[in-house]
Formats: sequence, structure tokens, C-alpha cells
Amino acid sequence: MTAREIALRVLIDLDGMKKSEELLNRMLERSSLERNDRALARELVAGTLKYRLQCDFVIERFYRHDYAKAAEVLKHILRLGVYQLLHLDRVPRSAAVNESVKLARKFKGEHLAKLVNGLLRNLSKATIDLEGWTADLPEAKRLSILYSYPEWLTSRWIANYGAETAAKMLAYGNQPPATAYRINLLKSDPETLLATPELSDAKRVSDDEGLGSFFFSKSFDRMEPLLRDGVVSVQNPTQGLACLLAAPQPGSTVVDLCAAPGGKSTFMAELMQNRGRIIALDRTPAKVERLASNAQALGITIIEPREGDALTFELEGAVDTVLLDAPCTGTGVLGRRAELRWRTTPEKLWELVELQAAMLDHAASLLPAGGVLVYATCSVEPEENEQQAEAFLKRHPEFVAEQSRLTLPGAHEGFDGGFAVRFRKTES
Repeated sequence: MTAREIALRVLIDLDGMKKSEELLNRMLERSSLERNDRALARELVAGTLKYRLQCDFVIERFYRHDYAKAAEVLKHILRLGVYQLLHLDRVPRSAAVNESVKLARKFKGEHLAKLVNGLLRNLSKATIDLEGWTADLPEAKRLSILYSYPEWLTSRWIANYGAETAAKMLAYGNQPPATAYRINLLKSDPETLLATPELSDAKRVSDDEGLGSFFFSKSFDRMEPLLRDGVVSVQNPTQGLACLLAAPQPGSTVVDLCAAPGGKSTFMAELMQNRGRIIALDRTPAKVERLASNAQALGITIIEPREGDALTFELEGAVDTVLLDAPCTGTGVLGRRAELRWRTTPEKLWELVELQAAMLDHAASLLPAGGVLVYATCSVEPEENEQQAEAFLKRHPEFVAEQSRLTLPGAHEGFDGGFAVRFRKTES
């Protein structure tokens, strides 16, 4: 199969429960595509999913029938073609059109192949005027089309952060996500590692927040040996901020309630100099195994991976710190999960808010007086973040909030969106 056919099959097979990246990886494992074609397949899947709404908006202006009634496979073929024409300048126009026609012929026959050919040949930067077509629309609707996000979400972000900031957040989510690495302080240090010729392109994260062991690099091939040897691990700096808020001390006992795949657990273990105890909990056995494997690769011995539920977990003995990296809408990381923007809904938001509150209440019960509770999300929705923290303090006056941090997507170069707050229990 070609890169475009693999991308099409992923889009066809994707449903509400599956993840595009997992489907794509399975198909690529069975394919004989060269590296560049594999990269093209990934780009086509992620880009077409992200720009689905915008592609549909354009297609409907050129489609001569009722587009809502078109077969889903035809919609996917047209979206793939339009995405290439609008956003992939390195792909020749003729290739974008001709390869889409071939897909239509193979999957839907000659008649629809002609339809695809005629529609895509009418599209060009001269015939498409998104700015003009959306100029008179309400701001939330306009940004929804220009950046291809659900209108309910653009409306929320405008209300919460203003139109200008919302537009920056939306644009950031459409950029290729930056890959950040954390230096394993048990095996190296920033000054030594980043001075090597292999990392000449590395961009170190400012140490203003204590994140000096994080850096960005585009040279993944050169990073592979370091990843394999456990000298570095992949982690966005925003995720690291929650661990810095937790500030676990060497020799202390930490519980990470929703730990998989283990990035926060392993960072805390490094901050603890691999001294003490970290119970890393997750409900899925495969994820617990992966967590254990990641810890082993990093040379960490104090992590105890456990299968369990964050709502019912009990631990005998004293606990110093509990980290709850709670399930959330993920609106701070929409650039990393292409289909997530279409799966998150207002109803899902409120379901998660209730779950987070229940998890926080149970986490609070695990701590003695003086203990630290850190609550974190990869969301930028106030209901999951600041409002959740305020509601927790009303239910639990024995806790005080000591510090919090909201990071908006793209507010700092390469940083995902997310939130973290540190509570301390003042009395039993």
C-alpha cells in the first residue's frame, strides 16, 4: 500500500475508541514503506484529522451534491486531497490530485473518481479564500473554521482567555508537536550532555522554573542511543512542572495515583536521587508493565509499579506526597492527539470534573498532617483546574493551597498546556 492508502485506511477504521497513532503504527509495521513515505503517512493522518472541519468547509463550497449524504470513504478521500492542497506545499499539486483520484477509483469506482478529479482540480489558493468567506461570521465560528476546531471549544477559549490568546492557542495545536527530552540526573547532567557534538542542535529550556534538565532536539536519530541507555527520556517541560511542585525529598514516600506511562514517577525518582519509595499506580496491566520497563531503562530502583484504582487504593504506612495526574479532557495537548479535539465534548468535560473530584477526595484521605498533595491535568479548562482546586478546598478546609501553575499551549516555545497545584494538609 502507498502512504496515502495507509492514511485512508486509518481514517476509515478510526472510531470513537481507537487511537489513530496505534492504528497507523500497526499498519506501518506490516508495510514495506521507506522512511520518507512513512513520514508522509503520519503527516497525512495527523493533518487530515486536525483540519477535518476546515476541509469539509472548503469541500462543501465546491461539492455539487449534498455533501452530508456522501459516503464516509469519499469524504476521507476528499479531505486527504484538500489537506495536501491547502497545507502541504512540498507535495506537488498534480500528485495530491492524481493520487486522490486513484484512491477514489480503487475504493468507490470510476464515477466517483471523476467527481474527485473535478472537485480537486477546481481547488487552488486562487479559488479558496478562507479569510474572506469567514470575515462576517461570529468570532467563535470564524476561528473554528480558520483553525479547524469545534466551535464550542473556540467559544470557551475566547470567553476564558480572549480572542487573541485563543487564536494563538489554536494555532499552536496545529503545529507539529515539539519533542522535549529530560536528562536523567542519575546518569548525566545538562552541562556535560549538552556539550557533546551530537547535541549541537539542542535548545535548552530556561532554568527559571527549575527545568534546566529539559531540552528540545529535532535529531531523533541521534537521540535513540541516549533513550536506549536511559540517559534521557521524552517528557514535555509542562509535565515536569508538576513534579517540581511536588518537590519530593530523598528518602520520602510518594504515591503516584495515575502513573502510566511513568514520566512523572521517574522524574520524581530522579529528583529524590533514587532514594526512598514511589508507589506508581495504574489500572491497566500493560501500562504497569511499560512503566516498570521505563524505570528499569533509566536505572531507577525505588519505583514500585502496581495495578490498582486511584479511587480505592489504600496504603499501609506513612505517605509524604501524593501526586494525582488526573484523567482530563486533554485540551492542553490537542496538538499531540489529532482526533482528540473531535472526541472531547462539554458533556465529557462535566463527567471528568466529577471523576476528578472523587479522585481528589480519596487522595486527600491518604495523607497525614503535613503531607503534600499535587493535583495536575493536561487541560486548560477552568472547571478542571482552578475551579476544581477551589471546590476541593471548600470540601477540605484541612488543606491549604501553596502554589499553582497554569501553562497555556504555546505560551512558552514548545510547552504544552497544563495545570498543577500543590496542597498541604495542615491538620488531621
